[in-house]
Amino acid sequence: MQITRLSSDSHEDVIRVRNDATGLTGFIAIHSTQLGPAAGGLRMRAYDSEESAINDVLRLSHGMTFKNAAAGLPLGGGKAVIMGDPATKTPEMLRAFARAIDGLQGRYWTAEDMGMSPEDMAVLAGVTPYVAGLADGEFASGDPSPVTARGIFNAIRCTAKHRFGSADLTGRRVAVQGLGHVGWYLAEMLHAAGARLIVADMEAGRCTRAADVFGAEVVPVDRILEMEADILAPCAIGGILNKASIAGLKVGAVAGGANNQLATPADGDRLHARGILYAPDYVANAGGIVNVATEILRIKDRPAFVADKLAEAEATLDAILSGAVARGVSPHRLADEVVLSRMQGKAA
Repeated sequence: MQITRLSSDSHEDVIRVRNDATGLTGFIAIHSTQLGPAAGGLRMRAYDSEESAINDVLRLSHGMTFKNAAAGLPLGGGKAVIMGDPATKTPEMLRAFARAIDGLQGRYWTAEDMGMSPEDMAVLAGVTPYVAGLADGEFASGDPSPVTARGIFNAIRCTAKHRFGSADLTGRRVAVQGLGHVGWYLAEMLHAAGARLIVADMEAGRCTRAADVFGAEVVPVDRILEMEADILAPCAIGGILNKASIAGLKVGAVAGGANNQLATPADGDRLHARGILYAPDYVANAGGIVNVATEILRIKDRPAFVADKLAEAEATLDAILSGAVARGVSPHRLADEVVLSRMQGKAA
């Protein structure tokens, strides 16, 4: 196996992991350990180049630093990615990657993310102890997706309160982009709350099921960002809010589960200029890492810890949205201020 350290001015450590025998090429990025060991999931995607994979892992690990700080967790930010179709992964490939994680000696903890499952985490855990999101064990927290979805649902209600004057979602049109684990759980909660759903996903079967179960309106993936709705809930890949897509949005607010929804910080300002209220993604989608943190931190009363942290995240978002209105700035600018203040040990 080949471990190569890559230079980075923005991260503490970035490594390339290659194992030709298993077809493995992956990357681990540690953005910051200022608040504690870096924590962030492992995802597998069919990236079109190593450059794309590196850019993704750098953006995601940076986002995890902010997410963990915003959630009030004593954890830093890190992330890992493996290049390739998730359908092609093998236990041997995962074990090879686990050896690279183990070599970091606890500076980075991994967990489930896109293209991975609790069963995959169990394979990793057979090689290294620095794995969370396990289905079995004393502190096992299992699939973090339901908790992630609960936090996003709370964020949507909070955002609706600020944008429309009421947290009641009855009759609200919500466009959900992506019906993976998190998106599906979120759709369930939104439907139960009386929202009318518009959905899109790369897998047609998920959309068909959403139409049957939720009475959702199904649209092609390339049209979901153009649909007229009250709230857009991005729950797929990041970077979807850019100059072009923002110009075509027909929504009053954006609150979803995807990481790094803004292509650039300037895109948050573009949303603000258009009067579209944006719930900063790393505040809205912190539920998953909160759930995972119970394993890393060895929390015995997981339900109470998770409930407290979800309530804290909602209160943080509420304060950010209120403060942004008072100051006339985009919420993402104020959210960054809150996080940096916490990282500097100041009261936010």
